[in-house]
Amino acid sequence: MAPGEPSRERCGNPMARYFMATRPAFLSVTLLGALLGLACARQAGVPLDAAGAAVTLLFALVAHAAANVINDYHDAEGDAGNSERLFPFTGGSRFIQNGVLSRAATGRFGYALLLSVIPAGMWLVQRSAPGLLVIGLAGLLVGWAYSAPPLKLAARGLGEAAVAAGWGLVVAGSDFVQRGAFEPGPLLAGLGYGLMVANLLYINQFPDAVADARAGKMTLVARLGRHRAVGGYALIALGAVFALLLGVALGLLPPLALAALLALLPGSAAYRRLLADAERPAKLRPAIFATLAAVHLFGLLLAAACVFG
Repeated sequence: MAPGEPSRERCGNPMARYFMATRPAFLSVTLLGALLGLACARQAGVPLDAAGAAVTLLFALVAHAAANVINDYHDAEGDAGNSERLFPFTGGSRFIQNGVLSRAATGRFGYALLLSVIPAGMWLVQRSAPGLLVIGLAGLLVGWAYSAPPLKLAARGLGEAAVAAGWGLVVAGSDFVQRGAFEPGPLLAGLGYGLMVANLLYINQFPDAVADARAGKMTLVARLGRHRAVGGYALIALGAVFALLLGVALGLLPPLALAALLALLPGSAAYRRLLADAERPAKLRPAIFATLAAVHLFGLLLAAACVFG
């Protein structure tokens, strides 16, 4: 057990135990995605539906929590043999491996969280428009299929595409609840933000690559090997930049949205560290921190641009 990992002694309160199993420290990326969607609606002059916004924010977080727990459930065997993990970023939550929750209890909890999103989603559909049903079902499908058989998208090297799509749907869905219609601006904003989140997943695969490959979870980094996979980090970041520039060039996002390019500063620092230490995963913790900073900076600046631009 690495320092800081959960144990039954540290998680004695049952409610706190289940809450911490959702990996709450990482739910902020979904909170930002939902706020970005609300900011896109604000940019269009749509009056804020406060109740719809609150339910959207809450159940977007619940859906993300469900995906985290379901991921722990389906990846339990592979995570058990991961000796190069960098807790809390890689190697799962360690709740199953450290005996805090049984695997069966983890599975029941994850799927209960996922099912709890459905009534809230139906309420939002009635409040907004039927098209929201498509977004909601797609989001739940992606969250489940990322880890669960038979699709197991991450194990097939499609984890980054799933994450980019999932967080893009968070942005587009939050906008749709307010607007009641599809628009290209939120889709491009969501694509850019989703790709930034996908880069966080991507860099987290470097410490886990050997254990993932041994368990048959062939992520992109496991398939390519750590050395060859380094360039993928830059390509994903460039995809996010392209989505942002396209949105501004087409007039779908305000020119002030270019401020989100400041996220390239911590992103570049992360890439330089990855270039130097891809084969030494124990040294990648600063690069993961920098990638987290890049994700949050991109989302915050883009949301602020939509509100004030």
